[in-house]
Amino acid sequence: MMYAVLHRTVPPLARAVWRPEVTGLHHVPRTGGVLLASNHLSFADSVVIPVVVPRRVVFLAKSDYFTGRGVRGALTRAWFTGLGMLPVDRDDSRAALASLDTALEVLRRGEAFGIYPEGTRSRDGRLYRGRTGVAHLALTAGVPVVPVGLRGTQDLQPVGARLPRLARVSVAFGPPITVAGRFDGVAPGRARRQLTDEVVDAIAALSGQERAPGYNDRPVEA
Repeated sequence: MMYAVLHRTVPPLARAVWRPEVTGLHHVPRTGGVLLASNHLSFADSVVIPVVVPRRVVFLAKSDYFTGRGVRGALTRAWFTGLGMLPVDRDDSRAALASLDTALEVLRRGEAFGIYPEGTRSRDGRLYRGRTGVAHLALTAGVPVVPVGLRGTQDLQPVGARLPRLARVSVAFGPPITVAGRFDGVAPGRARRQLTDEVVDAIAALSGQERAPGYNDRPVEA
């Protein structure tokens, strides 16, 4: 109920301020479980996609955003709730496995789940090799994957910026990549790798990014 009320306010407000350019939105199914697999340039990516899609898109967000106190905490919680985000404890060593379980629950309820195959934000603007979690979810839940190409979100909220800025942002959705019957008889590991590479190739075509040869690993803490 709270989501329904807030979602009628938060996305229209954000669209009015940012005015993102959106193409291919008709590729997003209006109903049923679906994965929206996107490149990842900024923290703001998880805000931009739910803002432009007419149905709820669930992303995972740090649990800290839901536990703040006072007026600021309440506004932050309302903002993320209005965008359909779910809290996850990233300091928990079991968070990665728990997030996959959460994603499967969302998909099996017939909802849309947003995911970044690269795993983490690109720090140099290149598109990195995809991790196979996206394929695991699609194959396990039997849902299509809609590739998403974002441009300009790194300027919307640069690294270190606490608040979003005004910037030209574009969001392109590609045709759904279906999985039903396509990988029958293929070894599970190979199927996941093939599907993941196909998804990332589709994202690259939409985002126009230079490809990086390896995985995008998180920086080592000093």
